[in-house]
Amino acid sequence: MRLLFEMDRKDYCQCTHSFIRNSARSIVIKNQKAAMIHSLKYGYYKFPGGGIEDGENPLDAMIRETREEAGLVVLPGTVKEYGYVHRIQKSDRDARECFVQDNYYYLCKAEENVVPQTLDDYEAEENYILEYVAPKFAIRQNRQVIQGPDNQMMLEREARVLELLIAEGLFE
Repeated sequence: MRLLFEMDRKDYCQCTHSFIRNSARSIVIKNQKAAMIHSLKYGYYKFPGGGIEDGENPLDAMIRETREEAGLVVLPGTVKEYGYVHRIQKSDRDARECFVQDNYYYLCKAEENVVPQTLDDYEAEENYILEYVAPKFAIRQNRQVIQGPDNQMMLEREARVLELLIAEGLFE
């Protein structure tokens, strides 16, 4: 899978160990809008997806997480690798820990019918809902959020992936 870009804060020189937590995300485009998770609590947008569990491959994680977070059932035969973002920074939980994450993105289609979400406690607290949103609107929103998740890099990551999708002609 191709590297889309790196996000490296270079703030981890004092770290003694690393924590690796990779994720997989879906890119579902319908009527020139992207299927995104909208946090009603903070106002940001992110692609459906989440952490890859031990022993799970990224594709299976993307399908599972997209269903859980968004209620979208991915059509496996439509999945195409898009690329990944490599992120590295000091952990926000432990000053001695370096957080490393590869975020894998897949272009895909989903069934028309949406199933009920299965949200984790923090996802429910942030009031996650599925929205089809114009990419430029989501980019603006993510860059205007001043209060939100502990790590603002996630919001910028999603904005930059949307900008790449636009630049590569996936949105008119």
